[in-house]
Amino acid sequence: MRSSDRGSVDPFIVMDVMEQARAAEAAGRHIIHMEVGQPGTPAPAGARTALAQAMEGEALGYTVALGLPELRAAIAGLYRRWYGIELDPARVVVTSGSSGAFLLAFTALFDAGARVGLGEPGYPSYRQILKALSLEPVGIQTAEENRLQPVPADLAAAGDLDGLIVASPGNPSGTMLDRAAMAALIGHCAERDIAFISDEIYHGIQYEGRAVSALEISDEVYVINSFSKYFSMTGWRVGWMVVPEDHVRRIERLAQNLFICPPHASQIAALGALESHDELEANLAVYAENRRLMLEGLPKAGFGHIAPPDGAFYVYADVSDLTDDSLAFAAEILEQAGVAVTPGLDFDPHRGAHTLRFSYARATEDITEGLRRLEAFMAARKR
Repeated sequence: MRSSDRGSVDPFIVMDVMEQARAAEAAGRHIIHMEVGQPGTPAPAGARTALAQAMEGEALGYTVALGLPELRAAIAGLYRRWYGIELDPARVVVTSGSSGAFLLAFTALFDAGARVGLGEPGYPSYRQILKALSLEPVGIQTAEENRLQPVPADLAAAGDLDGLIVASPGNPSGTMLDRAAMAALIGHCAERDIAFISDEIYHGIQYEGRAVSALEISDEVYVINSFSKYFSMTGWRVGWMVVPEDHVRRIERLAQNLFICPPHASQIAALGALESHDELEANLAVYAENRRLMLEGLPKAGFGHIAPPDGAFYVYADVSDLTDDSLAFAAEILEQAGVAVTPGLDFDPHRGAHTLRFSYARATEDITEGLRRLEAFMAARKR
């Protein structure tokens, strides 16, 4: 049967690593998971309780395309608490995970052939979703001195752009844009009619200072977030986006046709999660301790050249002194140390052969054991 060029996207390598780790576990091995950005904790108790109660008395059928009005209002309340922003709930769109938001945003903003900039290293699915929509991803090589985040000079060097997507805290780096850096990018894009999309999925997971939302600077932006990370609800597939007022109906028409609505059950759970502050902050304390252990333990093991992780739950390491093939090196670490890590090729097609990403989203005892194994592996490798 024939197939389209749009379907010829690259694999999401971390998912391949997950499958290799699963196969090793099925064969009886104990694997420490540092490959995937997934909290080891379940959805908050408040989320599970809310859904259990709803299942007893509600059909949980279709909702309106933009999401439950009470959830949209509750998300607007989150912006008031976190950023001091008075956000009209009508601008909030509940989506089927942040992935659904990317599809809606890219489709609403760009025609086929449009050039959309993205910082490298960066989340790999940006590139692949853009390709699948007949859009051109334009990789922007970021510099260490800019904390692996794009700056206006980088955009100027990329040629004419129709859009830019940034993430702060970033994946895989965990670095953040401060207010001045975010404002400089938004201003640069506004002056040139470049659509600005801010991926804020790791907001809430920060360690020194807080992440800045693009909405603190401008209303003429798209902001994407999700209940996956801070709210510990990856498999529930519920996220949201905030769009300019005059884009709401455009997004609504697309959402009606592409998704009908986000999962009703997940929206009920998300409402409960928004009320689970103490439990979520306890999760954050675990990430903070894991980060401390990683920043101490990875250099001790031999992974000393790392980006400063301000937020999220990743450490991105330059391993060019150890390998020029991060894919093979990650496979070696999995086989010999029983630790699953992600090759940098997922995040940077040009420099990723010399980098690895380590996730510290799991339980602290797993992080401690993983670091012990990595140190032993590296010591044996040197002999």
